[in-house]
Amino acid sequence: MTIPAETFSKRWESALQYNYGRPELTLISGKGLKITDSEGNTYLDFLGGIATNVLGHAHPAIVKAVSEQISTLGHVSNFFSHPGVLALAEKLQELTGDSSARVFFCNSGAEANEAALKLSRKTGRERIVATQGAFHGRTMGALSLTGQPSKRDPFKPLLPGIVHLPFDDLEAMRKKVTRKTAMVIIEPILGEAGVIMPSPGYLSGIRAICNATGALMVVDAVQTGMGRTGQWFGYEHEGIVPDVVTLAKGLGGGLPLGAMIALGGTSHLFQPGDHGTTFGGNPVACASALAAIDVLERKSLLKQARDHEFTIKSSLSQLPGVKEVRGMGLLLGIVLEKEVAPEMKNALQSAGVLVNAPTPHVIRIAPALIVSTAEVKKFISIFSKVLAVHG
Repeated sequence: MTIPAETFSKRWESALQYNYGRPELTLISGKGLKITDSEGNTYLDFLGGIATNVLGHAHPAIVKAVSEQISTLGHVSNFFSHPGVLALAEKLQELTGDSSARVFFCNSGAEANEAALKLSRKTGRERIVATQGAFHGRTMGALSLTGQPSKRDPFKPLLPGIVHLPFDDLEAMRKKVTRKTAMVIIEPILGEAGVIMPSPGYLSGIRAICNATGALMVVDAVQTGMGRTGQWFGYEHEGIVPDVVTLAKGLGGGLPLGAMIALGGTSHLFQPGDHGTTFGGNPVACASALAAIDVLERKSLLKQARDHEFTIKSSLSQLPGVKEVRGMGLLLGIVLEKEVAPEMKNALQSAGVLVNAPTPHVIRIAPALIVSTAEVKKFISIFSKVLAVHG
């Protein structure tokens, strides 16, 4: 049975607030990268819940893990522990390659960055350096870190003492980061700004500046994390170790889960009572995360992400109307020569592919890491045909 999209739109408008506007589609079911809407239309999901569904929809490993966990233990307060939270924290510690790492679990990227912000205050310093174009969340602290005026301005005044510098500008960092700076927060790739890559040496340069001044280096790996770039967190190619890593999106395999990982001396800054959350480290979300990580490792999906990156870049970058394809792994921005990204996004949706347009020039893709070679080729074919008409 199919139901007209307008039926759901009216229900949305009568019951939900308007902060997202009115969604164009109501999605009903999914399997892998295939997703179906209320009218029976099917799509190839190349957005992945905005880099969240690392194993696609209804992956059997996640379904099994979540079903078993919810039938055993659904929730405990943080007065108590449970095996899943211990196993996941130990696994994340292993993935950082640093036994000093300690994990705080929460529910979203914004919460993870709020936790990092609070942790930085434990240094005794207050000043923070972030970058223009960065997106760190919409809660008031995370929004204060976010370097996008359109999101910030309606909610001023925000937290004081935060300066936003141009992304990929080490000289600006050297001038502004001092011994009064509590932390520098940086995305390895600016996802919401249009999948913008920094120059080689940028992250290692920030690491050196933080080493010299004692400021914490916080890597926001919410969008780049959990294998999406072909690395676990998205900073490893620079050979650095940050003081703090924030995660969410792909961490939970589609369920709400975030983490703030503190390393080295930073790992012991929080003391009992300093921070907390009711649902962080929930048994069901942890079970999903562990299942997702297991599949990512067993199926060598990080390497596969890099292989797909090469295929997509080499196929699309030569097309008339495409200026470049940037990003890493399966977080890619297709930069168009004309400001037709919103039109392209709509045309691709009509052709059966879900993507998004973070800027007028850029189509962003972040499909599940289980995407097959055949699905990548199908996307390339559809994109090429749509571009020929609308690009």
